[in-house]
This record gives sequence, C-alpha cells and structure tokens, in this order.
Amino acid sequence: MAFNWDEYLDLAQYLAGLTTSSFSREAAFRSAVSRAYYPAYCHARNFARDNHGFHPQNTAQDHQKVREHFNRKGMPQIATSLDILRQWRNECDYEDTVHNISLALVASIREARKVLTTL
Repeated sequence: MAFNWDEYLDLAQYLAGLTTSSFSREAAFRSAVSRAYYPAYCHARNFARDNHGFHPQNTAQDHQKVREHFNRKGMPQIATSLDILRQWRNECDYEDTVHNISLALVASIREARKVLTTL
C-alpha cells in the first residue's frame, strides 16, 4: 500500500507541539530514517572541513563529494556508511512503498552512530 504523504505534515505539526499524534508509525519511522542521515553527513562534512581541508560548496553535490573525500583519505567505511544512509533516506523520502521499514530504522541509527563514533 502506498504511503500517505499527508502524514508528514501531521508529524511536523506534532513535533512543533501544534497537535496531538495523528500519524502512523510508518510516518515516524520514515522521518527517523531520514533524520538519521543528517547528523552523520553533517558531522562527516565538518570533520573533513576541519581536519582535511575539505571545502564544501553548500550544494547538493557536497553529499557525493564528502563520500569521495573519505574514499580518497583511506576511510572507505565512512563513505560506505554515508552512502547507505543516503540511499535509505532517499527511499523513505521519495518512495511510495518502503519494505522492512523497521529494519531500515534500526540499521540507519546504527550506521549513523558508527560515523559519529568513528570520527
């Protein structure tokens, strides 16, 4: 069954304290998977900038450039984790159906934590 995209607005209003819960677990899980990507990405981007001289351009291309940077620096595990997290984020943010969302949620939190603790 296709995801009801309107639930994201319900979730946003709930998180803002404007309403009570009126969204599904799927909406919460999709949002959590999506959100798990960003602390890993931003931490990696800032680490590369502050420690390796990486110069982000503040564009969508930075996501790929950060992964390429860590591959060049001999840290492919960081690049791989970021790539996996981005794929899960894209699936949750754009696909009508996400299979095994519970597994993706647990795995995305694990991968994000791995990036944060490794760097």
